[in-house]
Amino acid sequence: MRYKKLTIPTIGFTVLLFILHAVLKSAFAQPVSSQNQGVRFTDITTELGIEFRHVNGESGKKYFIEPIGSGVALFDFDNDADLDLYFVNGSDLPGISPSIPPTNRLYRNDGGTFIDITDTASVGDTGYGLGCCVGDYNNDGFTDLYVTNYGPNVLYLNNGDGTFTDVAATAGVDGNQFSSGCAFVDVDADGYLDLYVVNYVQFDPETNPECTRQGILTYCTPEALPGVADVFYRNNGDGTFTDVSEKLGVGRANGKGLGVVCGDVDNDGDVDVFVANDTTPNFLYRNERNGVAMTEDALFAGVALSEEGRAYSGMGANLGDFDNDGYLDIVITNFQDQTNSLYHNAQSGFFTEMSFATGIGERSLPYLAWGADFIDFNNDGWLDLFVANGHLDDNIAEIDPIGTYAQPNQLFLNDRGIRFSENPDAAIAQQKVSRGTAFGDIDNDGDIDIVVSNLKDTPTVLRNDGGNASQWLAVKLIGTHCNRDAIGTRVTIVSGGLTQMREVKSGSGYLSQNDLRLHFGLGAAVSVDTLTVRWLCGKVQTLQDVETNQVLVISEN
Repeated sequence: MRYKKLTIPTIGFTVLLFILHAVLKSAFAQPVSSQNQGVRFTDITTELGIEFRHVNGESGKKYFIEPIGSGVALFDFDNDADLDLYFVNGSDLPGISPSIPPTNRLYRNDGGTFIDITDTASVGDTGYGLGCCVGDYNNDGFTDLYVTNYGPNVLYLNNGDGTFTDVAATAGVDGNQFSSGCAFVDVDADGYLDLYVVNYVQFDPETNPECTRQGILTYCTPEALPGVADVFYRNNGDGTFTDVSEKLGVGRANGKGLGVVCGDVDNDGDVDVFVANDTTPNFLYRNERNGVAMTEDALFAGVALSEEGRAYSGMGANLGDFDNDGYLDIVITNFQDQTNSLYHNAQSGFFTEMSFATGIGERSLPYLAWGADFIDFNNDGWLDLFVANGHLDDNIAEIDPIGTYAQPNQLFLNDRGIRFSENPDAAIAQQKVSRGTAFGDIDNDGDIDIVVSNLKDTPTVLRNDGGNASQWLAVKLIGTHCNRDAIGTRVTIVSGGLTQMREVKSGSGYLSQNDLRLHFGLGAAVSVDTLTVRWLCGKVQTLQDVETNQVLVISEN
């Protein structure tokens, strides 16, 4: 790899319009590749030397927190141009005999072999961990790590020498709730990353509710517990944060949230926030006047509830322009017997539910879904969709004749923004109880690999074999006036008659973090005609005739 541096419901009228629009766009666009190429994945977890195993502290008492699982992060903490791995772990719960406390683990990528450096790096938190996200909040050139817990959260300041320091308390972001998803986001575009933390429910092991189905003990749904409001921390620019949740309107609703993802959904130049809530309506906070206020707009936009007006069990959430129309669409993963929700951005402040029309609705019904993202796995220029599945109850087969605890994950290949077709890959379909997902080019060969966290199990690392048969371009952005990791910055490329758009984001899917580099599949294109960077702070840079098959490093100038 070369691095180049530069300083099954009735289809309504709106659905028919979407299909007609997609067909016409596909017909008149110059094809990037003749067809969706199949991709193959290989499980390389053992080969990489990863020995992490998730612990959830279960003892048979069905504590509510046990099946929630945890996330995973892919990020380059040591700036050596390859991706390292961080796994979030649970902890012991009442009823477990004292043992060596389980911890989170950090693996450094050492030329394709992953070395456990948790102890030397001082990132082995022993709290009951759930999620993680990354971002260089102090703009020193080294990406920092935030971990959400049941209890006080952790902010690991990257010292730049291979070690981290927990500064959550002094920075004012430790909290003490049942936190889940998180995301660094610069809502006021002042060059300093703020922090959105999702909180779930009020839970206490001593008052854990007991629930049964057909006389069989099961985990309770979130409806048995009161919700907790999310928290928004404003970065003061001096290493500390201030809780401005009430001021922005974020702290006024108890949403029982899990997944959070940030992006400019209305193309007005600033970053909005979407939260997937579990059995309560989702949130869409539109950024007003560059972070002066946030307006909760999910119901009006059509993404608060399902198509039939129900609050689904939202787990993970992500953004991506799956039909290449220049607007970010939304995917939400939900419970078994509920479809995963795919909302197409109608470009007028509204979204249209397209799960069945695009082919993922019926295929999602048998599964309980968690992590998900739009990723171009075969480098054809169209974003595919990966979904991680796994049930809550290990005794679900006693209750539900079609229910299974371990479930196959799913990869849907994108057919030019019109439909998704499931790709029957054996490595992806191996049945586990999956939760968080992270995506990035682990081996730097030009296609995107997958990391999946599995409940009470080892993770799964899937190497993409063959995606790089087509051309590609990766873009690493370095902010100078904007935040250093360029989170919230948008890159648009035009190549082979197709326009693609990506945004740098912290935290997404289910409790997890992707590579901050932006990846574009280019099909058979030999170059990128134009590449435009819209920095979050307002500057615009345009490059022309960019070579393919490289990681292009662009600094804000």
